[in-house]
Formats: sequence, structure tokens, C-alpha cells
Amino acid sequence: MPVLAVSFARWAPLAAIALSVLSFDAAALSKRDAAAVDTLNQRMAAAEQRYREALVKAGNAEPGAIEQSNAAIEDMEDVVAACMKQKGCQLNDQMAAFKRLLKLNADAEAAGDADWEDDGDPMDPDPDHADDVGLAADVPEAARAASLLDDRGHRFDRMVQYNPAVQAGIRRWLTDMRPSLMDSYENYEYLRQTMWPSFERAGLPEALLFGIMAKESNGKVHATSRAGAAGPMQFMYATGKRFGLGDDGSGFDTRYDPRAAAEASAAYLNERLGQLNHSIEMSLAAYNGGEGRALRVYQGSGGRGFWDADVYNQFPAETRDYVPMVIAAAWLFLHPKQYGLHFPRVRTRPDQLKLEKPASIYELTICLGNGGTRDGFMRALRNLNPRYQADSWLPAGTTLRATAQIAGLYNRHCVHGPRAELARQLVMSDPTAAVVSVGSATPVTGRPTVTPMVPGPTTVATGVPTLDAKPREHRAVRGDTLVSIAQRYSCDAKVLARANGLKAPRYAIHQGQRLKLEGCAK
Repeated sequence: MPVLAVSFARWAPLAAIALSVLSFDAAALSKRDAAAVDTLNQRMAAAEQRYREALVKAGNAEPGAIEQSNAAIEDMEDVVAACMKQKGCQLNDQMAAFKRLLKLNADAEAAGDADWEDDGDPMDPDPDHADDVGLAADVPEAARAASLLDDRGHRFDRMVQYNPAVQAGIRRWLTDMRPSLMDSYENYEYLRQTMWPSFERAGLPEALLFGIMAKESNGKVHATSRAGAAGPMQFMYATGKRFGLGDDGSGFDTRYDPRAAAEASAAYLNERLGQLNHSIEMSLAAYNGGEGRALRVYQGSGGRGFWDADVYNQFPAETRDYVPMVIAAAWLFLHPKQYGLHFPRVRTRPDQLKLEKPASIYELTICLGNGGTRDGFMRALRNLNPRYQADSWLPAGTTLRATAQIAGLYNRHCVHGPRAELARQLVMSDPTAAVVSVGSATPVTGRPTVTPMVPGPTTVATGVPTLDAKPREHRAVRGDTLVSIAQRYSCDAKVLARANGLKAPRYAIHQGQRLKLEGCAK
């Protein structure tokens, strides 16, 4: 997808709002309002000019460029916020300035991706291009901040109560749970283009999507609970099935698919909102504590709200904690600046990655390196490709969803070279090969006897198992499916199914089952 299209996707809500703003006749405005509008227009023009000057300074490696650009962006955000409150101010005029800067950002980001290196400071994309990459990253974040000031953002604020329970939830997210909040945001950024459109089409606030996902799974697509809930939105099997989730016929449970899970979640929430007087709190209580219970409590109370004592006390402690925690995460998503919260910048321009040789996500994670991130790319790759287990061997030619940055790092470090070789060595290492037979040993009294293990075939140079050693069977572990096992061992899935008596359409495999690896390349 072109960079510009990705950037402007963030502006879709703003575009709709801008078109809905009534066109005011300047002559009908009071002199005070007209003067205020003129002042805002001048402030926006001045801030845009300061940003452009900062971009030139960055290109010339002049000091202070980043600080100047940040100040200009903050002033532009303030102008947008003030414009929405000022009679006669045309929001679409203010948005035009942001769009012009987004065009500059698109060009700079494309150049930044081409020059990306990850051999410097782990939190510095490229020491030689830090300034221009930093400036390029600022504009989409400003666009996000501005878009969250739109009508839907304010609508969410009005739909929920900012009370002491929510404030306590904010305190928890900003203290002990701050790492989880930051992880949730980074994971959501990679998934946003997949999940947000479903909520947008359903007329639901983006903050609500983020809040639920942060509390349910921290944005980990493969999350499961002891109760059996699964996926980024944690659907129980029966509820998910009602909303179109479940086995897709290949052995994959679509509760783990972020796009399908978001669609089901939006449909579920709108159904609850319709039953519960459009109460966000009661709908969240149903999401966590069961729709039947929520409806009974609501009807039995005569339609009173969640925070009414007679209603509140009929929900279990988990639900009484869940509702304010989701709202608190959503509130922080909408108002980070107010709390001194700076969400990390994430490079999410989408791309595809076609494997030139067999690999697993584990192997890719190693050879890709950190790429300027804190934790590397394993979670991003798993979230973007939910059908694959991290240790599943994927044949050459497999196409993975990725980002432009990941694709660039793959071509640079994972196809050939020392990092590619090292990654392959590490993922193929067999701990049993470290134990060698050197003759009989005298057991020490009172301690268990250790029986030396004879290693399997290894390469002479590295001591790691040879790639052509073919296991004869596989013992299924939790989460294994016919597809994942076939991919791991490069098997013909139909041959593998026939050899083990697995019947369509479910091809059910149970934990501990021993499968004969027939029709497999390794």
C-alpha cells in the first residue's frame, strides 16, 4: 500500500467530521469571533512554516531541528483543539495544513525506509539520519493526536463517567501496569489497519477498541485464558461461534484472527448497546460478566446504570474491576498528553515478505535484530500472521504480512550473511548434543545417576543437528493443528492426514497424540 494512503487512513474520521462542519458566513460572525478565527488561522500558518523550516534544518544537520519541529506540531494540535470550540472556525481549513505536512512526511518516510540501519543505538534508528527520521515520524503522531480530538473522541468522553473508579484504573495503568499499557499500544499500532475499520464502520470509538484489547490480551493475538477465551478480543468458543468465529475448516480458529475478531467484537458490542440503553459500562459488563446476567440486572433495576449500587453489586468482583480498567485504558488512549504519557512511535507501513528459503518466525526474529525497537519483531510477525506458530517451519515461497521496515531488514540480514547463518544455527541447536558419552562414570552416593545421552547426527563444523535428519513422528502439543504440523515439517497435509486417520473437516488433533510424519520433506 502506498505510504500516502496509509497516512491518510488515519485522517478518514477527520475528513468526515470536516465535511460535516457547517459553513459559516463570515459576515454573520461577531467581530470577536471573526478575530478569533483569524488568529487561529495565523497561528496554524506560522506553525506550519516553523515545521518546514525545521525540516530544512534537519536536512542540513543543524542542531535544534527536532525541538523546533516538536514545538510546531504541538502548536498545530492546540490550534485544532481550539478550532473545534470556536464558532466559525473551519476545521477542514486547519486540516489542510496537516495534510500538506503528511505529504512531506510520506516522502521522508520512504527515504528513511530505504536508508534504515540497525547497527547503532537500539533506540536510535540510524545515527546518521536520526533527525530526518524523527521529523518524519512526528507528523503521523500529530495526526493521530488531532484525530482523537474529533467528535467521536468527545462522544466517548460523554458516554462514560470519569469517576474515582476510572481514576484508580488510570493510576494502575500509569504505575504497576505501565509496561503492559505500552506493550498494548505497540501491538495495537501493528494491528490498527486490520482491526480499526470494523469499529469505524460500526460507529464505535477507536478508544473503546484499544481499551478492550489492552485489558483482554495486551494486543497479543494468540492469548488464551484458563476459562477458554481466545484471541486479541478474548472470545469464548460459544459466543465466538454466534458471531462467525471458530474453525475455518483448515484447523485454524478464527478467534485468533485480528480482523475477524474485531468484526465480531464490534457486532457484539452494538448488540449489547442496543439492549442496554447505549450504556458503555453495562455493555462492557456484559462483555466480561455475561450478556444474560447484564440483561437481567439491567431489566431488574428498571434500566439503572452500572454505577448504581444495586446494579454494581450484582456483578462479580472481576467485572467490577474490568469495566473501569477498560475505560481507563481508553481514556489514556484519548488523552495521553494530559498525563505526561508519550506512546512510542511505531513504523507500521505495511508490506509483504516472501521467504527465499525455509524459516520459522523464531529464526526471523533473530536475524532481523531490533531494528531500532525495544523488543524486536517476534510479536509483530506473530500478530500479523496468526495462522503460524513461532516455531513452525515455513517453506520457501511463503508470503508473510510484515512492514516495510521488516521486509528491508529481512533482505539485508536474513537471506545471506553471518546473521542469517547464526540465526539458523541457534534455532537448530539441540540441547542433547551438548551431552556426550566419554565412558563409564562412578555414581556419587545419594545423588541420581546421570545416563549420558548419545547425540543425533550433527554437522562437523557446528555440532548442531543436520537439516536432513528426519524425525519419524511428532508428539502434538497444545495449539498444534494439521496445518501447523505440515508447515513445520514441510509435509503434504493430505498425506499426513491420511497416514494418521485425521478426518475432514476438523482434522482434530489432541494434545499428546503421536503423529506419523509421512509425506514430509524433513
